[in-house]
Amino acid sequence: MRYTEDGQLSIDNNRAERAVKPFVIRRKNWMSSNTASGAQASAVFYSIIETAKANELMPFDYLIYCLEQLSLKPESLDHLMPWNIKLS
Repeated sequence: MRYTEDGQLSIDNNRAERAVKPFVIRRKNWMSSNTASGAQASAVFYSIIETAKANELMPFDYLIYCLEQLSLKPESLDHLMPWNIKLS
C-alpha cells in the first residue's frame, strides 16, 4: 500500500524480480558443483558479474580491469568496487 502514498514508487516489484532471475537460474548449476567450495566460488563470481551490471559496467571489461589492478595494488580492494569505477 506504500506506493499509494508516494507516486514515485513502483506498483510492482518486476525490476527486482528481473534482477534476481539470472541468479536463481544459475543456482541450479551450483547444486551440481563437485564441492561446496566450488559452489561458493561460482556464487561469488556470479555476484561480482551481476554487481558490475547493476553499476552499468561491462562485466568482461570490469574483470580485466580488476585483474590488472590487483597485480599493481593487491592489498586494497576499495578502489575496485564497481560503484567506484567508471570505465569508458
